[in-house]
Amino acid sequence: MNINFPRQPLALALLTSFALLSAPAGASGVLTTAPWQTAEPMSVEAAQLLADDRFWPGADRLVSSKRQGLRLLDAAGVTLSALPGTFGALDHRAAADGLLVATVDVDRQQPVLLALSARDRSWATPVYLPRPDFKVDGLCLYRDQGDNAFLFLVGEEGIGEQWLVAAAQKPLSEPLRVRRLSLPPASEYCQVDDRDELLYVNEEEVGLWAYAAHPEADLVRQPVALVQPFGDIAEALAGVAVVPGAVLALDPQAGALHRYSRDGKRWQAEPVLQLAGLAEPEQLSARVSGQGLALSIGDDNGQHRALLDWQPDAPQVAAPLPVLPAQVQTEPVPSLGDAADDPAIWIHPQDPAASRVLGTDKQGGLQVYDLQGRTLQDLRVGRLNNVDVRPGFRLGQATVDLAVASHRDHNGLQLFAIDRSSGELSDLGWLPTPLDDIYGLCLFKDADEAIHAIPNDKSGRFLQYRLDGHSGKVEAELLREFATASQPEGCVADDRNQRLFIGEEDVAVWTLDARGDAPAVLEKVIDAGAEVQADIEGLAFYQGEAGDYLVISSQGNDSYVVLDGQAPYAMRGAFRIGLNAERGIDGVSETDGLEVTSANLGGVWSQGMLVVQDGRKRMPEGRQNYKYLPWSAVAEALKLP
Repeated sequence: MNINFPRQPLALALLTSFALLSAPAGASGVLTTAPWQTAEPMSVEAAQLLADDRFWPGADRLVSSKRQGLRLLDAAGVTLSALPGTFGALDHRAAADGLLVATVDVDRQQPVLLALSARDRSWATPVYLPRPDFKVDGLCLYRDQGDNAFLFLVGEEGIGEQWLVAAAQKPLSEPLRVRRLSLPPASEYCQVDDRDELLYVNEEEVGLWAYAAHPEADLVRQPVALVQPFGDIAEALAGVAVVPGAVLALDPQAGALHRYSRDGKRWQAEPVLQLAGLAEPEQLSARVSGQGLALSIGDDNGQHRALLDWQPDAPQVAAPLPVLPAQVQTEPVPSLGDAADDPAIWIHPQDPAASRVLGTDKQGGLQVYDLQGRTLQDLRVGRLNNVDVRPGFRLGQATVDLAVASHRDHNGLQLFAIDRSSGELSDLGWLPTPLDDIYGLCLFKDADEAIHAIPNDKSGRFLQYRLDGHSGKVEAELLREFATASQPEGCVADDRNQRLFIGEEDVAVWTLDARGDAPAVLEKVIDAGAEVQADIEGLAFYQGEAGDYLVISSQGNDSYVVLDGQAPYAMRGAFRIGLNAERGIDGVSETDGLEVTSANLGGVWSQGMLVVQDGRKRMPEGRQNYKYLPWSAVAEALKLP
């Protein structure tokens, strides 16, 4: 099928043709064409159709110019609002309260954020990003589920960056760089599908790529379309546009419009549309209209408009999980790479505000942090994986609190005494175990106040030891052994009800009697599946006055699932931990270990605290760390009593 654009004067150089598409019976195609006039001549660098005009009813499109600045136009081409400047590539996000525009100040060679208020229809002071060390060839905006806006910059030689630029539609006074990106060379155009959180980037002579846009996502890409003979693109790929359920792209050398509908995680190529009469069309914008898709296409002769009587099926979007901003982040662990793993919380018996967070560095030791995230101790004792804490351990004539970690260098139990006045940790050495590859660990305090250590092995083997320190040094008595069929890691004990919860990473969360002399009969709590997505990682137990809750790290979808702490373990909901723009804290992903307490630690921690390991440190990139979240935020989001 063809799209026909009449040869008509283009002196105004702005969206001067309007075409309807037709084809044989049963397909989409051209019907008629009509001119689209503008109120004044303009030299246009880029143009975009607005998908949302609630902020200014009747607003139709944005255009940028090196001579006439930025213009907001209505359907007749009349300027509704203008901002002087020399502007190039642009992108926007619109909402009821205003318009956010990202563009390039050509004179300064610098990306800039522009905000138009719906209330008084005035432009705020421009916010400039730091001038990058590469020429910005293209840019595109992305709005996440937490209403944060990010800007992707596409540069020469495959250089790219992602910046946090706005929160709740308001530009940040100082944008924050989230991460550097390795993108394809010869790229100039990009667009983001906010619903599917996908960044589309062209590679001129190769094709179209899709990247995960979320700031916490891995930098991985998928090919959407490739140049022949590997795909259906005849010559090259340039401008890109996104509509619900599809992505569109231009082949300027072949004068063709390509469409790819998205079904689940795959893209389906639709019939190619030939753009007769256009001279190397490169710029593309699209929006859904009542008759199909409205298009804006820019070629060597100017800007054109068309209406495509095709509309892809919009995907069903699952209701988003609540996104809760982290309140505090710790200083990073010393080691590079995948290093931070599992936290524990020590409660100061007299001064809760002086409590501590312990976090393993599985490349070299244990970190001790205060409630502000500052490092207080760095204990370089070897590769520790999981750590847990229990108070009131008799060590000779003294009473200390006890921290125990799984020590992967020795396949043993690493022991620390915690001074109950200062909170300072001291190394008590380690105890051997017969495990071949020790992995996870948790502690349990029984009805007789004895502390048990329960380590596991990657094979699925669990051991349960009763610890005793009356002699002045810690000794361990093996009480029982049990196993899961495949690899476990996370485990947590409900001391009050004498229950143990263990996570078999790809299978389920199980529970059993925690007492060392009880039969180890595993009962299923929840399967790995839609609600808890493998890997099942950290487990934590919240003991509150109004109820007890089991918290699970669902690593497969970067979320945290909350269940009732007693049978039948009803689902209470799930949430994610997102970035805190005000505090400059990045979001959380790939969480291994976590811990929770219901203790009143004062201030925002009056209902307790959740601490999680962050597998990807962003904004900026760096070594891994831990994030703190008030339990009150979880209770409010999930409507917990």
